Amino acid sequence: MTLKIKKVFISSLSNSDKEQLFNLIKKFDKIPLMIGNGKRNVVKTTSFKDGIVNIKSFKVPNLFNKIVYRFFRKSKAQRSFEYANKLLTLGINTPKPFAYFEYTNPLFFGKSFYVSKQLKYDFSIREIIDNEQFEDAENIIRQFTRFTFNLHEKGINFLDHSPGNTLIIKEGDTYHFYLIDLNRMKFQKMNFNKRMKNFAKLSSKKFMNGIIANEYAKLYPAKSEEEILINLMLYSDRFKNKFLKKQAFKRKYFFWRKK
Repeated sequence: MTLKIKKVFISSLSNSDKEQLFNLIKKFDKIPLMIGNGKRNVVKTTSFKDGIVNIKSFKVPNLFNKIVYRFFRKSKAQRSFEYANKLLTLGINTPKPFAYFEYTNPLFFGKSFYVSKQLKYDFSIREIIDNEQFEDAENIIRQFTRFTFNLHEKGINFLDHSPGNTLIIKEGDTYHFYLIDLNRMKFQKMNFNKRMKNFAKLSSKKFMNGIIANEYAKLYPAKSEEEILINLMLYSDRFKNKFLKKQAFKRKYFFWRKK
């Protein structure tokens, strides 16, 4: 059964721009410039209008999820698009969303694409975590902590709050933070445990968590700096151990998969 584009949502654009987007999706495989290794999802960059866009092609789901996404759940592309617009409405930076596309047939969900403006950024949080001597590292971490606190206060639980998913633009002494990879997110009241757990994927290094705890305590007087640091280390260590066990399991039982 042939898959066809069945669901499309495009932001306010001219008809010619919409047609160009359709053509980019249809010719996605022929776009040469790819970002990353494309192991799971494939992101390609190309010109559009007077700038550059990133087109993210999500991995085709397994048989079970082909049915789930066809009938019961929003696709990752749709969630990315909707969450990006909601973040912007709430005053949180993310690359401008343009559109999402879904390929389906009467029974199954197939491919999906999310299109957003390419962001020219200076670095990501990953560089600071990997290099404690990074220039102005402490100031960046403190501003990043205030940014994350603002997410929490606005009821944004960014479930993929990991090192590569916050891009940073430096402007004088100020750092502007942009969220990417948005398809896993909840909008909910953030209690203390949710707030601390939200930092877990960033780093288990005491260097970084110590600065975060010190800064977060200034903003969240309900808990002491010591309590915050203990919980940050607890959740980050749990996540690290779980990740290492998962990797070991994959190496043992899925050694035959391509690297």
